[in-house]
Amino acid sequence: MSTENLNNTQAIEKLQQLIDAIEVGILSTFVDHTVYPHSVPMTYQEVDNQGNIWFLFSSESESYNHLMSNNKVSLTFGSPSTYEFLSINGLGESVHDDVKIEKYWNKFAEAWFTDKNDPRIRLLKVVPLEAHYWDNKSNKFMTLLKVAASAITGQKSDIAREGDINI
Repeated sequence: MSTENLNNTQAIEKLQQLIDAIEVGILSTFVDHTVYPHSVPMTYQEVDNQGNIWFLFSSESESYNHLMSNNKVSLTFGSPSTYEFLSINGLGESVHDDVKIEKYWNKFAEAWFTDKNDPRIRLLKVVPLEAHYWDNKSNKFMTLLKVAASAITGQKSDIAREGDINI
């Protein structure tokens, strides 16, 4: 596995590429009265041009309540079928912005809220402070061929890469 650390524009583009491909991540918030994080699946809405990751969530959710006392968050995204993984640690911020709510409103949100004017709707803005990724260097078929060739020949093949994403 080779290392490829990414910075600035390349880092944001990689973040957008990985999250777009995976879509659903696990948001972990931290609670003061326990050593374990509280984790829930979340569908992202956007990775903006600064690398911030946006979600819709409820002001009545446990995640929201945890953020009010501790704004540290972790996000993990993973797709075993494509061997793409992403781990992010950062700061979460609850935002109310009618323009962004309108922009992000979709049929899935209707399952959680009465309508786009529901007073419980909040935006979660995650500002990544550190991130690390793992992915393939080529498509899935080529990766399988390289793994098979390595198994037959006994020679290691550099089939994947990992690196820090520094925004």
